[in-house]
Amino acid sequence: MTSFFGSVFWLLVTLGVLVTFHEFGHFWVARRCGVKVLRFSIGFGNAIWKRIGRDGTEYCISAIPLGGYVKMLDAREGEVDPALRDQEFTGKPVWQRIAIVAAGPGFNLIFTVAALWLVFMLGRADVAPIITATPHSIAAEAGLQPGDRILRIDGQAVSTWSDSMDAVANALLTLAPLPMTVRHPDGSTAQLSLPLNQLPAGKPIEQYLDKLGLQLAPPAAIAAVVEPGQPAALAGFRSGDRILSVNGQPVADFAAFGKLVQTEAARSPHLTVAVQRQGHPLDIKVTARWESLQGQPMRWLLGIAPPRLEPATVRYGPVKALGAALTTTWRNTRQTFSMIGSMLDGRASTRNISSVIGIAQYANASAQMGLAYFLQFLAMVSLSLAILNLLPIPVLDGGHLLYYVVELVKGSPVSEQVMVVGQYIGLILLFSLVGWTFYNDIHRILVS
Repeated sequence: MTSFFGSVFWLLVTLGVLVTFHEFGHFWVARRCGVKVLRFSIGFGNAIWKRIGRDGTEYCISAIPLGGYVKMLDAREGEVDPALRDQEFTGKPVWQRIAIVAAGPGFNLIFTVAALWLVFMLGRADVAPIITATPHSIAAEAGLQPGDRILRIDGQAVSTWSDSMDAVANALLTLAPLPMTVRHPDGSTAQLSLPLNQLPAGKPIEQYLDKLGLQLAPPAAIAAVVEPGQPAALAGFRSGDRILSVNGQPVADFAAFGKLVQTEAARSPHLTVAVQRQGHPLDIKVTARWESLQGQPMRWLLGIAPPRLEPATVRYGPVKALGAALTTTWRNTRQTFSMIGSMLDGRASTRNISSVIGIAQYANASAQMGLAYFLQFLAMVSLSLAILNLLPIPVLDGGHLLYYVVELVKGSPVSEQVMVVGQYIGLILLFSLVGWTFYNDIHRILVS
């Protein structure tokens, strides 16, 4: 499956699951409140599939898969049969209308917790947060050393590289100094602080990460696997050989070894590689081979694989996983609102928000990484969908909730004229947001 078609497929899966869950929240609570549901639609526009249920509701899948809706019996949209007046939406008490509208985002929150619960029970295959800092970067100047293991970020314990980078990315949205606890290779621990406040405000996170210079430490320069029949095996390399230098140039790690092989073999494919075998130095003459491996670009190959990075998997039992899911949901909710605040005051760039293009790419990438990663992605998008819908913008659930709060205060519904004006304002805001997110993703693709 190509990247494009994979992205489209997993976007449809993402939207299908999350929109269905969101709209089912409205549907389920409306039915419990005695409101007649006329149509339950996944997508907008013309229906490509539909059927009438025993309850009289029309269930359909529509052509434009960018949302969905639940159409209820509503006196504002036409005459209501007197026999059905007790099932009409606007005739219900305001508290029931609030419950019906809030149920969509509420079900997205439930889905978020459930998905994260499964993630913590399944476990995510990851690597330990053993890092290196590029020279003259913010991380290096803060005192981070090659081989440091991150233990805590902003007081929160981390055990995987993914969790560490998530914490750093969230901190980059506020640009406040970020405290860290690390363990040095000699076993000692240190309290450090990344001076993120030195970064200029309003830039995309990608630019911050470049300046930060925090990277996963590459594997050691050890020939963990020597492929049979390849140049290294034919020259006499053995599994476990520690690589010291290439043509007299010292090797710090396996990444540096790979770069040296490419640069030196470009001059001459005949290389002299110094290794240490069982404590004894040894020079090996090897001739690199120019070829493509599994459809990748042509490069100089020796047939040596590095040692695997230290694995780290977070996995809990059902009870502890539920607690971790609730904690993670609450923390991500606070961070999302903090991000919105940072965007409003200019500290965070609005280029950090994505449209369906970015969502499709992230969906495809997470799906390729495995079920746990895809579930975590679904949880993140579901939480974002809940928070977005709760914003007090007309046409969104939050806008309707705002009208009902006003109704509670003043004792009567908001006038139809106010609602019409609000609809126009909401549509302008919504289309502006959608347009800006599309611009962000297209700009990111063009400049990458």
